[in-house]
Amino acid sequence: MDQIRLRRLEELLREEISNLINRGEVKDPRVSSLVSVTRVEASRDGSHAKVWVSCLDTENLSLDEAVQGLEHAAGYIQSQIARTVRLRLTPVLHFIADVGIRDGLEMTEKIKGLVKE
Repeated sequence: MDQIRLRRLEELLREEISNLINRGEVKDPRVSSLVSVTRVEASRDGSHAKVWVSCLDTENLSLDEAVQGLEHAAGYIQSQIARTVRLRLTPVLHFIADVGIRDGLEMTEKIKGLVKE
């Protein structure tokens, strides 16, 4: 698969998975609507895709629990993607916790603390 088609597939997967989560179609209680898909990386042949997710609500929900819930619902998510998107091969989804946003917020708070001193 060429690079343009691969990037288009990744963006399409990101949008569809985000829509499923935001609409509440993933019924697992570990997955809240505050879970967001930050990035998708598909393999060259499009058979597998790594999906990075983050969660802004760290008080009520653990990011690791959300990833476990999404892994548990991966088959359902794949079937919904196959129904809505015309693909020859629907990729197998693997969910990964993206802690970059949380680390960035912590770093910003540390910098603000240094500036105040």
